[in-house]
Amino acid sequence: MSGTEGDVLHHDFYTAERWNNWINQVKESDFKFEESDEPQGKEGAIFVNMEDDIILACLKIIAKYEKGQLSRESALQYIGQIRDIALAEIDPISEDADLMIDSLQTSLMGGFAACEAYLSGDYDSDTEIEDLVKVALEAEASDDIEIALGTIAEIGALVISGKELTDKVMEEVPYGLVAEWLDGIDSIAAAMIGSDGYKDDEEDDEM
Repeated sequence: MSGTEGDVLHHDFYTAERWNNWINQVKESDFKFEESDEPQGKEGAIFVNMEDDIILACLKIIAKYEKGQLSRESALQYIGQIRDIALAEIDPISEDADLMIDSLQTSLMGGFAACEAYLSGDYDSDTEIEDLVKVALEAEASDDIEIALGTIAEIGALVISGKELTDKVMEEVPYGLVAEWLDGIDSIAAAMIGSDGYKDDEEDDEM
């Protein structure tokens, strides 16, 4: 163990102030959809960066849990605190920005559920991601939203444990809640493939 839980408990993995800074950037960006209905340029990148920032904070918590610096209970508590910050209702900004923030928050729901499932061990490492995606889509089609999100959480836990969420699987998912939640899982996968400096992170970088 390279530290004790007591050393970590004062650590601010993510703060409401940090989230509010992002929201202020969205307000200043005067974001609007272009003709293609896709986020464009620098303004659209804000939402991607907001999500990445949250996901990295969650992965830092998981890394400290895996090193034995945080108990499972404390790690879950920290994830819960970040979830409460990021999923809190936001005052309207503009129609386009509000749609993007709503989409971002839905995506993050998948990410948070994944982290919680991984920390709790609520997944079977022998299950195939493709099979779980089918289960999630069937549940969504039947309006079994709780089962759908629980299944997404299992997929995310498998991704955190090292399994791959392939582009092929992502491309075959029709637009809907499952697709948006899977976007959060995809963000986790991308963050893990990128720099793994978060695993050795001692202090949060300020924005």
